[in-house]
Amino acid sequence: MAEKQIRLKVGEEVEVSVERIGINGEGIGYHRKQVIFIPGALPGERVAVRVAEVERNYARGTLLNILHPSPHRRTPPCPVYGRCGGCQLQHLAYEEQLRAKKELVIESFRRYTRLSDPPVREVLGMEEPWAYRNKAQFQVGEVRGRVAVGLYEPESHRLVDLTGCPVQHPRVNAALKAVRDALEELGIAPYDERRRTGTVRTVVVRAGTATGELHITLVTRTPDLPNREALMAALRRRIPGLTGVSQNVNSARSPLIFGPETRVLWGEAKLRERLGERDFWLSPRAFFQLNPVQTVKLYGVVREAAGLTGRERVVDAYCGVGTIALWLAPEAREVRGMEAVPEAVEDARENARRAGFRHVRFEAGRAEDLLPRWVREGFVPDVIVADPPRTGLDPRLIDTVARVRPRRLVYVSCNPSTLAKNCEVLMSRGFSVRWIQPVDMFPQTSHVECCTLLVRKEN
Repeated sequence: MAEKQIRLKVGEEVEVSVERIGINGEGIGYHRKQVIFIPGALPGERVAVRVAEVERNYARGTLLNILHPSPHRRTPPCPVYGRCGGCQLQHLAYEEQLRAKKELVIESFRRYTRLSDPPVREVLGMEEPWAYRNKAQFQVGEVRGRVAVGLYEPESHRLVDLTGCPVQHPRVNAALKAVRDALEELGIAPYDERRRTGTVRTVVVRAGTATGELHITLVTRTPDLPNREALMAALRRRIPGLTGVSQNVNSARSPLIFGPETRVLWGEAKLRERLGERDFWLSPRAFFQLNPVQTVKLYGVVREAAGLTGRERVVDAYCGVGTIALWLAPEAREVRGMEAVPEAVEDARENARRAGFRHVRFEAGRAEDLLPRWVREGFVPDVIVADPPRTGLDPRLIDTVARVRPRRLVYVSCNPSTLAKNCEVLMSRGFSVRWIQPVDMFPQTSHVECCTLLVRKEN
């Protein structure tokens, strides 16, 4: 069968009926049977589009005019929406965001697995889908001669100041503004990537929404921080609840935020946060879910999927600071977690010690290396929980899971496409998908988290 060729041309203006939302929040429609991706367009709309890019099997278009708007279209409350690129769906009513995210998951499983009717539950949404992010990781630069803290516009080097972001927790926004103002007043220069001058590259603010604590990390180009003492005094005076300030040094020409060295400038090295009845202590570089309200819902689903009775051995792959492991620990016989970031493992061990759990163990290393070793040593898990990065499960880990054949595999994923692809492999290796529960961890964006229960097929 000959491969279908795109007949659209760059610069051509066409009318398109939009059918659904894509994985990046763009509208997806067809023109002369050719798929076209249109940022800003919504399902059910008829739009005028200028073709901006043509590839072999798809095209991208620029939205020119909305000829027939969706009844679910809303005016975004954020004044820089569309410029910063952090959100993609503020222009869509929230209930429709949830519906679109469920369809994204269904479409991924239909496309990448043998499941024509995947068992996808309704999305667990938020009652108040704003001001939920407990952490900001923003670049520092200059905008019209003033210090700015924010994100770069997509495909540009223009910094958008985001000290009033409506999806950030208000205390995070207030802290970002205080840092920005203090840097400017004290003459501490932002890092200039082109000239390799200036000091402060990134500001990381993390708030303990349940504890009231707040921690700041300044990522700098050099170990020296000008006006350090005056800056600490200014931040302590301006930011209520500030418990610690750290400095991370990253002198490399690299897109990575953090460098290898982190030190305390003032106060505590770690921030304390609480999920449910459990406290967690977090180092500056440790991963922790950004939406604590929805995290409690997500981990409740993980607990449901694990189905523990007190007799099971559990593995928490990609364990981070041990949140899932410690969430499940009261109902498990033994829990082991692994994580590639050594600082996160130290946090996990401290969190387990403070919680009084003696049947929980954490080890630094990659899941695909440690799990086979544990199995060879005689530790065979009944339940494996995996919460991998967006790239999904490593093939070696899938091979080990297929050999071990745990009774249940609980797969937490932030990428429906890689989730579906991995599930198809796992189904071919002796597992079946019992259910898929989407959770809206990031309202106003196109991202959707899923907790999937896979069970071992019995021969």
